[in-house]
Amino acid sequence: MPEEPQELAERAEHGSHDSAMGRVTITMAILAVIVAAASLMGHRSATEQLLAQTKATDQWAYYQAKDIRRRSYELFIDEIGVFSLQNSASVEAVKAKYEKEIEKYKDQQADAQAEAKKTEDEVAMLQRRVDRFDLAEVLLEAALVICSITLLTRKLTFWAIGLVLGAIGVAIGIAGLMVH
Repeated sequence: MPEEPQELAERAEHGSHDSAMGRVTITMAILAVIVAAASLMGHRSATEQLLAQTKATDQWAYYQAKDIRRRSYELFIDEIGVFSLQNSASVEAVKAKYEKEIEKYKDQQADAQAEAKKTEDEVAMLQRRVDRFDLAEVLLEAALVICSITLLTRKLTFWAIGLVLGAIGVAIGIAGLMVH
């Protein structure tokens, strides 16, 4: 493989005088554009995944905060029941107030848990998309390199192998777009 892109460009120019090598250079140019697109889509999907993971983590933290608050109120109600207080009517009013708060926090916890699980499902979907784009990028880069070997060896077998790998890479990249 040439060490510099300029050297590859020079070899591609030399190869353009041969019609078969001209097709190889056009294939390489197309593969390079598709590699760039797959790479961009992979990076964007990875960023979306990271943001979704952060959202899920925040949602679980919110759930835990509600759980701590609910448990504090439950503990307070238990303590009221243990200690004898003089005005039992006011004790019952306070107890009723905190029991209502406990129910409110249970509802909020259920909502937070559902949202966290929904976001975790989104993270898993985005991970599958990222994996497909990463695999597509690797296959497309390999196809590009193998096609470039054709310019060095003048053997069209390498071009054919590059085309097959490129087609597989494109198919996997399209599959990445289809993941929902």
